[in-house]
Amino acid sequence: MREYRMRRSPVPRKVPATGRTRTGKVSEVEKEHSLSVWKKLLFLLAVVLIIVIASGFIITIGPMPITVTEVYSIIIDRVVPGFCEVTKAMENTVWEIRLPRVAGDIIVGLGLGICGCVMQAVLKNPLASPFTLGISSGAQFGVSVAAVFGITFLGGPYFLIGNAFVCALVCSAVIICLSGLKGATSEMLVLAGIAVNYLFQALNQLFSFVASEEQQEVMNMWGMGGLSDLNWNSIGILAGVTIICLPLLYMKAWDLNLMTAGDESAKSMGVDAGFTRIYIMVVSSLYVAVIVAFIGVLGFIGLVAPHMGRMILGSDHRYMIPAAGGLGALILLIADAVSVHLLSPIIIPTGVTMSIIGVPFFLYLILRGRKKEYWT
Repeated sequence: MREYRMRRSPVPRKVPATGRTRTGKVSEVEKEHSLSVWKKLLFLLAVVLIIVIASGFIITIGPMPITVTEVYSIIIDRVVPGFCEVTKAMENTVWEIRLPRVAGDIIVGLGLGICGCVMQAVLKNPLASPFTLGISSGAQFGVSVAAVFGITFLGGPYFLIGNAFVCALVCSAVIICLSGLKGATSEMLVLAGIAVNYLFQALNQLFSFVASEEQQEVMNMWGMGGLSDLNWNSIGILAGVTIICLPLLYMKAWDLNLMTAGDESAKSMGVDAGFTRIYIMVVSSLYVAVIVAFIGVLGFIGLVAPHMGRMILGSDHRYMIPAAGGLGALILLIADAVSVHLLSPIIIPTGVTMSIIGVPFFLYLILRGRKKEYWT
């Protein structure tokens, strides 16, 4: 007598490693994750498109009427000579006057947004930024020393920039050395940065008190931040530093995700939290020092842009880092356009406009955070 076994229909079971069932069907969790990734990628693409379109419109604003089509035709003609027909007057206006400032907005906003994002991550503090950690005040101190006492580290047209860069690195070195000490907490590093910030602000005020009117003008204009002095040479330097530093920061995105759970948890998963913290602070500090050396003190970009990205995309730094950079570029692009054209022909310092825009938005973030904590 034959025995027949009852055939059982296959029961779908999730496989933890892949998120799929034994029958090969995609689980609901994997579908939701895939959809979430696509939404984040579409958001990043949308930010890039908005920056490109906004740049074209901003370049058209000015005494000489130029259309958006002509702007892009001039840029394409520079890349591919003879591809588009453009007039010499329009080409000079766009390429030599308006485009360098817009390109500077994008590069500077990108860098400050990303540096603010990674600094907040490694210090686990939503108030960390290049401005609050004292790096910008240190750079301003270097300019004050050059203006009042004539002490410079570089000669020629970059004497102010050289002083700003060196003194910004001094501030960064203090924070980095503290981060390497045993028992140094993220709160200690932020408080040390705030203390250094206040110290250099006091020294800048002291130098301003004894400076002449001409020296005070140099110190005040640089301290308020602006992109009026940018040209293609300085933009080339900023772009080169950006190309070097951004990959170095982004390659630590996954380590930053693990560090949000705490240093001990990160260590159990193979991440050296101490080394990662020092590595991030060194690279981002060098990056910020170059930026503030060229454009002066610009607050709130490195503080607000990461918060905006975190509110929209969550705390995954693989998407947070490019989002903070893109949003920082867009914020600075809009703020600088307002600075240039609001009271034309008077140009408002970009740092002033950025503070006016940034303070109300940051207060909104604080009030929103009372009901829902998004720093995780």
